Amino acid sequence: MDTEPRIEDRPQATDKIELADHDQYAARPASSDSTGGKPGPGSPRGGLGQLGLSALQALIVPALAVFTALVIGAVLIMLTAALAPRQGPSAGKQGLELVFAGYGGLLHGAFGSWDALAASIVTATPYIFVGLALALGFRAGLFNIGAEGQLALGSLAAAYVGFAPTFVGLPGIIHLPLALLAGMFAGAIWGFIPGFLKARRGAHEVITTIMLNYIAAQIVAYVLNQVKPGQGQVRTPDIATSAYLPVLIPTSTHLKEVHLGTVLALLAAAAVYWLLWRSTTGFELRTVGANPNAAKYAGISVNRITILGLTLSGLLAGLAGAAEVTGVNHYHTAGFSAGYGFDSITVALLGKNNPFGVVAAAFLLGSLKSGAGDMQLSTGIPIDIISLIQGLILLFVAADYIVRALYRVKAKQEDQTLLTRGWGG
Repeated sequence: MDTEPRIEDRPQATDKIELADHDQYAARPASSDSTGGKPGPGSPRGGLGQLGLSALQALIVPALAVFTALVIGAVLIMLTAALAPRQGPSAGKQGLELVFAGYGGLLHGAFGSWDALAASIVTATPYIFVGLALALGFRAGLFNIGAEGQLALGSLAAAYVGFAPTFVGLPGIIHLPLALLAGMFAGAIWGFIPGFLKARRGAHEVITTIMLNYIAAQIVAYVLNQVKPGQGQVRTPDIATSAYLPVLIPTSTHLKEVHLGTVLALLAAAAVYWLLWRSTTGFELRTVGANPNAAKYAGISVNRITILGLTLSGLLAGLAGAAEVTGVNHYHTAGFSAGYGFDSITVALLGKNNPFGVVAAAFLLGSLKSGAGDMQLSTGIPIDIISLIQGLILLFVAADYIVRALYRVKAKQEDQTLLTRGWGG
């Protein structure tokens, strides 16, 4: 039973709940200027302009981080071309000519045709889900490194419901939702475990979620070896067509077609936004993330919010895996989820942990990955340059003082976002 906190345990002046950075996109109540009754920044007349200015200011560092990463990538392309002349279509090209050819190939591979644009959208879809999962955790002061394992188990659970004889034969209106719900449930359970361990035993979520990634990988490997459809095929059988996500816009190749999962990802972004900024639970999540001591003093159960935050984060990651199985692959295979969890850290940070920013960042990353193959085919520039650019973006967004120093951008209090609390905190 909770008791009245002692005087020495109560939050001091430094324990104020500062949610200005978390609420920069939310509408604020109307207020009047003390000097003349003029509408304040949150009034109907000034609110939209103030919100637009806040959003623009929030975009400065991420935009400069992407630009700087592309510039450094261009320098590395020129250096490697000078040291090792290329063969094929880019033979003889040097310096900026090669850079423009490479980035031109990247843009063409990402946006050069409808098929290319569809591939970029489909590639971005799982990053939206997992980016939202991480952003929600960050808002609650939790670092969910286990999204990759949660996604893998969500994918496996959805695939099982998709091919298991118990469910095959159900009408699509029942079978498809069951597959998606199975993926969400598996991811939520895998997120609940580190949340419970942190709340009850003080185990830091970074350690527990990393360990759970390895456990999830072994579970997936064991199950795949039991259900593989044929010799040498380490994957599940194909799911029934009744569990397919509907194709919204087909492509000529029929490989990466925009499916209903993309719409679900956008709806998930809107739902997370509503949860964080329009609900009591979201306020509690953000308050605990900003200052757990003050939140506890205010009567918020920090343990409950910790468990809830990681459970919801796991649910979104599991939904990402379910959407990939039912919308793209139609089976689960070993190693399918590799890289999604860590790549989505870039997505969440680049999106400033705002759901709509996450959507934009996911589309950027999906476009880079989708267009990289065309860049390599047309110029011979290694596809690994995209991973390097992605790493630089993460570096510049996480350590934003580098970008601020380079471009003399003044730091503001609302630009500082708490990602995770200290060990055992």
